[in-house]
Amino acid sequence: MAEEPVPEPTGDELLKALTALGNPHRMRIVAALTERRNYVSALAREIGMGRPLLHMHLKLLEGAGLVIGSLEVSEDGRNMRYYEVAPFLYELTPQLVHRAVLTLTDTREKSGASVEPTTSVKEEAK
Repeated sequence: MAEEPVPEPTGDELLKALTALGNPHRMRIVAALTERRNYVSALAREIGMGRPLLHMHLKLLEGAGLVIGSLEVSEDGRNMRYYEVAPFLYELTPQLVHRAVLTLTDTREKSGASVEPTTSVKEEAK
């Protein structure tokens, strides 16, 4: 059975992933979870971070599709949130960035104001 090709990310998906990985704490979290899945308290101790801050970082990573969280009940009846790395692959090339930009959600204001600069580089050089 042939493997299906990995779908190319949209501009918004790529931006979320790059933004999520653009923080050293979140990179450390992904690295720790690459070794094994873990629950929040143990992960916080392992990487030396408080649970509230860890939760914030995990939420961003989960929103970017880089980690997956699941709620499990321990033998003593406590709810424990486990996280693991989601499979992902981004081959970052200029061509991928170009194609991704074409799919970005346009968040510029639609007030009628031009996004173009008012003077050209040639005019400024005069």
